[in-house]
Amino acid sequence: MEAIIKLRKKCLERGALGIHGLARFFRIMDDNGSKSLDLEEFRKGLQDAGVPLEGGDVEEIFHFCDKNKSGTLDFNEFLEALRPPMSKARKEIIGEAFQKLDRTGDGLVTVEDLRGVYNSCSHPKFKSGEWTEDQVFRAFLDSFDSPDNKDGKITAEEFLNYYSGVSASIDSDDYFVNMMKAAWKL
Repeated sequence: MEAIIKLRKKCLERGALGIHGLARFFRIMDDNGSKSLDLEEFRKGLQDAGVPLEGGDVEEIFHFCDKNKSGTLDFNEFLEALRPPMSKARKEIIGEAFQKLDRTGDGLVTVEDLRGVYNSCSHPKFKSGEWTEDQVFRAFLDSFDSPDNKDGKITAEEFLNYYSGVSASIDSDDYFVNMMKAAWKL
């Protein structure tokens, strides 16, 4: 679908986290607080986010993303459609990184999972005494969390969504896999 490719491209022009950034903007687009967007909220939100698209493209994307044909987009429908396709190798390494973080094996990464895996000591706000270790962990988790549900728990899907934006800006599977291995000490 050409319109969704245009939207992805406009997001990626904003850098590696452009898709993730637009996903965060989803909450702002939701004028009525329903945790979903109707067509007008979606159109206005894209315009406000600086992602200008032609009217027909906005409608095409909206209807493409609205998989359950409810007339509204929820966050997951939107992000799933926007996320660029990834190779099996990329999905596997993202899964390995998630498994490493999910020390309890319950399918969620929480503050407790981060203890012993993520070193908060070098964070500037921890060093200055402004934040506790738990606050550093929570800020770290929030960077991966869904914009409409900052609950301090990261699912495998949220982790995959985050890295899909990073992945889209890296052409080589080998480079992406090596970057993930280095970042997560895999």
